[in-house]
Amino acid sequence: MPRKLFYGWVVLGASALIVCMGVGTLFSLGVFLKPIEDSMGWSRSAISSVALLNWIAMGLGSFAWGALSDRIGTRITSAAGGALLGLGMVLSSQVTSLWQLSVTFGLMVGFAVGAFYAPLSATATKWFTSNRGLAVAIVSAGIGIGTFVIAPLTRWLTSTFDWRVAMIVVGDLCWLVIIPAALLVRSAPSEIGVLALGGAPRTDERDFDAREVLGSREFWAIAITHFACCAAHSGPIFHMVTHAIDQGVPRMAAAGVLGVSGLASVAGRIGCGMIADRFGAKRTLIAGLALQAVMLATFLVVKELPGFYALALGFGIAYGGVMPLYALVCRQYFGERVMGTAYGGVFLISTLGMGLGSFAGGFLYDALGSYAWLFIASFTVGGAAALLAFTFRPPRPLAARLEPAAVR
Repeated sequence: MPRKLFYGWVVLGASALIVCMGVGTLFSLGVFLKPIEDSMGWSRSAISSVALLNWIAMGLGSFAWGALSDRIGTRITSAAGGALLGLGMVLSSQVTSLWQLSVTFGLMVGFAVGAFYAPLSATATKWFTSNRGLAVAIVSAGIGIGTFVIAPLTRWLTSTFDWRVAMIVVGDLCWLVIIPAALLVRSAPSEIGVLALGGAPRTDERDFDAREVLGSREFWAIAITHFACCAAHSGPIFHMVTHAIDQGVPRMAAAGVLGVSGLASVAGRIGCGMIADRFGAKRTLIAGLALQAVMLATFLVVKELPGFYALALGFGIAYGGVMPLYALVCRQYFGERVMGTAYGGVFLISTLGMGLGSFAGGFLYDALGSYAWLFIASFTVGGAAALLAFTFRPPRPLAARLEPAAVR
């Protein structure tokens, strides 16, 4: 008799699909940047300010949706986020002023996407005791696949029609893909009466409450490292297409460079998730951050299309590989009960870095006429992130925490 499929794999597949559509849509603003600049006459720094709002709203959304998912479940929050995301994209297609785009794409789209990655990554850690790194990596892989699929699709729609039609089509796809997929998600194995794959959680794990999480040194060490990591890579990601066009790369090929980096990030996420299961999340994170810093420096010397494709491969593996590891260290430090709140809080801090890096790229370009200083700053901040990861202290087991009280 064939063995029944463990439902956790269905949850991972649905989660990866939701993240693919949601985060891919968020990153599409980088593809829309040049067409909107040409059509509306807005500066790159002005349009980049929408990306800053994007990431701030996504961070606030990640914390709010994550805390809400701890209470009412990830299925409801994911479906609600999908409905809001589609609405934000459709409304963005009708804007006539920058403030309107800031509200619709900046705030609505950003807040909606916050319902996906952090809460669904937290859910993945509840379904798998063994191979937890692989599980979180599969959900995170949705980001890379989304970049690989949505960026070229958006570019093709914009070239064939215009950027407004492209936004309407992408918004409709968000409704058609995300809401049905969200109905397949269950927040924990207990909802259908099974155990996590690999057995019950360890009995020496401590479950924190939200106040303990936000007041702990470990939380802020992880959050600040994630902030620096995202501040380092967000500018080069967001401005990758425009930078390649500035170097003489054809527009469709430039969008393909972003797509290649997204696809490479899938390999990085899966690979680093599996490596973390074997060697530990902290060691893997330090190595990934060091590689990311090296690749950021490489942006300074690449000028031709073949070089951009090679850079996209290495950079995608690096920035993609580190992303799922923060969820793993949060789960290791803070337990299951408030995982949505803990990782949502860390992700909130990290999205400030994403927004700052994206905005800084446009600001530095408008001020200096070049992206060179963006890449220098990104390399410096990326190296600092690798050093910060060394400060993570391994959490003590519950028994060690209780020992002083028992002695007293």
